[in-house]
Amino acid sequence: MLAYRHAFHAGNHGDVLKHVLLVATLRHLNTKDKPYWVIDTHAGAGGYALDMGYAQHRREFEGGIAKLWMREDLPPLLADYVARVRDFDAAHRGAGAVSAGGRHPAQYPGSPELIRALLREQDRGRLFELHPTDHEILAAHFSGDRRFRVANADGYDALKAVLPPPPRRALVLMDPPYEIKTDYAHVLEALKEGLRRFAQGSFMVWIPHLERREPTLLVERLCRLPVTDWLLASLVVAEPQEGGFGMTGSHVFMVNPPWTLRAQLERELPVLARLLGTFPGARCHIDGRSA
Repeated sequence: MLAYRHAFHAGNHGDVLKHVLLVATLRHLNTKDKPYWVIDTHAGAGGYALDMGYAQHRREFEGGIAKLWMREDLPPLLADYVARVRDFDAAHRGAGAVSAGGRHPAQYPGSPELIRALLREQDRGRLFELHPTDHEILAAHFSGDRRFRVANADGYDALKAVLPPPPRRALVLMDPPYEIKTDYAHVLEALKEGLRRFAQGSFMVWIPHLERREPTLLVERLCRLPVTDWLLASLVVAEPQEGGFGMTGSHVFMVNPPWTLRAQLERELPVLARLLGTFPGARCHIDGRSA
């Protein structure tokens, strides 16, 4: 796990799906004055350069944020997400830097920076990252923001210490690297533990779509959890590489999602599948149950 660096994958189609739902959920939480916490169990480095370094190795952002970057015809959820990325890019790119003639951002916000952009003064963020280098970068970026605490810790175990949160409102984001097969079991057990401690909280879990049994089995088990309110959003945008390798899409599973989110996704997820899709079978799927 400590070999994983999200910078290789920053801004790819998996990030797009995850971050569209993250921004939409934070917007919904902000409709009430009561404070809330956001807990990110695998926070990464916070933000990423796309025009240099790790992101240039695979250029995965070309199949994600770059396909939305120049569009002015996006529906509301997608437009709001892209606007947040534009704000971050404008604030953090080097003086005069323009990536690829403006075809993609120079700087891309990870989940912590999107959370920071939408968190209000009364809200709080708890960010956990186990990789020592990414933790150091993350801690430096957030050192002056009193709303946040950053810890070099295992996010799975950290949930026991922070749940339930004092305001009794929270979003827990779980986005592990899935570099080792045990991550799938850890996600399921951590979510179960989180629900035991804080059943009324909102939980968001990102899962890759791979030609392997482990992610499929995890999604099936999540959908069978004894909860009354859940939502699954799935996006498949690419065919597997030769031998079945490669991430072809991703899923986001939510417990206690915003009540407005399913209808919004039913309108906009097909648009995202069309814009990011690289083969005729590109598709989306939405499932769920509400109380």
